[in-house]
Amino acid sequence: MAVRKPLYYTSNNLKEMSTAMVDEIVSYIVHRYGSNPSVTLSYVSSGGNLGTITDTRKKAGAKVSRSDRFATESETPEPGTVTVNYSRINSSTASTSATADTGKTFPVYVNSSNQIQAMTLADVKDTFLHPAINLLTSGSTGSSQAGTYHISTSTSVSGSTIVNSNPVFSDTRANTSAYTAGGIPETLDQPTTITNYYLHKIDAGSAPSFTLPFVIDSNNNLQQMTTSNFNTLYDEWIRETAASSSDGFSISYNLGTSGSGNTRGSGMGDTRLNGSGNRQTRQVGDDYRAQEFPNGTATTVNTYFLRINKS
Repeated sequence: MAVRKPLYYTSNNLKEMSTAMVDEIVSYIVHRYGSNPSVTLSYVSSGGNLGTITDTRKKAGAKVSRSDRFATESETPEPGTVTVNYSRINSSTASTSATADTGKTFPVYVNSSNQIQAMTLADVKDTFLHPAINLLTSGSTGSSQAGTYHISTSTSVSGSTIVNSNPVFSDTRANTSAYTAGGIPETLDQPTTITNYYLHKIDAGSAPSFTLPFVIDSNNNLQQMTTSNFNTLYDEWIRETAASSSDGFSISYNLGTSGSGNTRGSGMGDTRLNGSGNRQTRQVGDDYRAQEFPNGTATTVNTYFLRINKS
């Protein structure tokens, strides 16, 4: 690993950048990625390629009628389970290309022989690009993760923008108050939504300040990079790295109860009532009706996470 200290101009001299100054460049590259990420997530109504996560809830058992008496507990069907599958997150990776290293493409530094030379692509990866990817793929959800995604139970999150107003997952349970003996035969499935979960993208925010490094120009003179040239070069390379790194620094996402990488935002809980059924009866003339309703306390069946990974 070769982390270099690029040269910059100050007080009529070229000096090596401090670690803090290099970190500022890394933060600026992260900001630029946040404005135009190469790995994106979107909301789809179904068929998302991040896979399927499942919500379950209880529903009432079927009504039993007799003309002579109420059906016993054993004769009355138990509450069943409703399963709803969600596959609402789709991942896309852009086709990217980046400027090749000509030997004078990247910033200069002072080597161990006290000579000025241009950084290699490997140097640039170690100094700027890979640290930027490390920030982008961390478990945090601040400005240092601009252009990446997280899950929230809120439709409005400071520093982020909701991808779609529709939830990517909803936790539902049987609405026990909707089932009454007087309503037998009750509709079997009467759900209530407990929590909705939404996909958000972290905003790029304001551009952080940084110092432009020097490069070797076409006449073999030292020249400070322009902001425009810096943006073009490093926009290409951070997007290329995130999309198709061959060094283990490409960005991807996965969804499930387990997976590689860092969790992003709220876990999405599938909760369900754990009772064995609440048997109720109703007599209408010689029609003796019995039905079992969902009951019990809420328990967590599964918790699903969105994860960001580098590979």
